[in-house]
Amino acid sequence: MTEELKLLFSKKEIAETVARLAHEISADYANKQVVLIGVLKGAFVFLADLVRQLTIPVEIEFMRIASYGSQKESSGEIIIKKDVEISLEGKDILVIEDIVDTGLSLTFLLDHLRERNPSSLKICALVDKKSRREVEVEVDYIGFTIDEGFIVGYGIDFNEGYRALPEIFVVD
Repeated sequence: MTEELKLLFSKKEIAETVARLAHEISADYANKQVVLIGVLKGAFVFLADLVRQLTIPVEIEFMRIASYGSQKESSGEIIIKKDVEISLEGKDILVIEDIVDTGLSLTFLLDHLRERNPSSLKICALVDKKSRREVEVEVDYIGFTIDEGFIVGYGIDFNEGYRALPEIFVVD
């Protein structure tokens, strides 16, 4: 991998942001049993750190959808590679995403989850890139907002590389 990396968010900034999100989520879901659905693979590091900061009971599930392949741009075709394995009917669901970009994948995922009749369905994204939206998606909990740049690190990859980096970088 020969891409140039420029630091965008440090370990400290990420830790502070995850703590803030955990506090907000814990307050909003107090006295509720929430199911966190981590969107694989990118959100696994964020979800692990977030869940350790929460002060509420949670159930954890995972989904995996794919739309990028090996490109920096979405292919537009979205498929489910792994679905949730429990009933979501009547439950409060919080989808944990690494990054919301065009909104196409997330819209597909939310439509799929709504078919399961949850009592509520919200989104928590580590990074929101609103400037690239093609479809409107309301993100309920946002860690960072960025305008441009292809990012890697802290679970977010490029061709399966860079996931283990503890910070978030922009690929030049």
